[in-house]
Amino acid sequence: MKFGVVIFPGSNCDEDIIYVLEKIMGQQVVRLWHKDHDLQGVDFVVLPGGFSFGDYLRSGAISRFSPIMQEVIQFAAKGGYVMGICNGFQILTEAGLLPGALLHNTNRKFICRNIYLKPQTSQSLLTAQLDPQQPLRIPIAHGEGNYFADADVIKALNDNDQVMFRYCDEAGNITADANPNGSLENIAGVTNLTRNVFGLMPHPERAADGLLANEDGLAIFESILSIVRA
Repeated sequence: MKFGVVIFPGSNCDEDIIYVLEKIMGQQVVRLWHKDHDLQGVDFVVLPGGFSFGDYLRSGAISRFSPIMQEVIQFAAKGGYVMGICNGFQILTEAGLLPGALLHNTNRKFICRNIYLKPQTSQSLLTAQLDPQQPLRIPIAHGEGNYFADADVIKALNDNDQVMFRYCDEAGNITADANPNGSLENIAGVTNLTRNVFGLMPHPERAADGLLANEDGLAIFESILSIVRA
């Protein structure tokens, strides 16, 4: 596959995801500057984590208007795959490509630590090959990761099986104590109705190398590639 990683002013996880896709997963990757209008024929667009435009106004609120987002929105409308991680997830909600919003963490602090995720659906590229009973240990690093949507949107997400991940404890129990940021229903990642746009707050690219003593995130990338190649 050919991946395109969009780089905004303030992106700081772009090289992390590029390293995992290129060096570990063996895929072709191109860097897409936020002012570009050419996606260079990529099969899959990634919006990485970071602090695009310094997180001024709201996280992702300015990036949503970067020139390349016009192309990303059109790409997604045609069925192209788009994934946003952390700040990338925030940008996707600001752009209307995913429902809901990411609010300040309920403790009003930046949180950077390992948490546990439990896959919630087999109906997405990121989770199709995951064991639904096996929690994944993945790092988070955000100040605005509190997923919120109104009751109708939450009901639609559940009814349509669009919730990809929920925060859980090490044993896989989805509890209030396992929720690091106050997200409604412990939601950590969602997909759109047509299942080609994906957003998640945790960083699987930071848990995909043996040198980091954690490779749980590899399962997510392997799931993506196994389904697309099939």
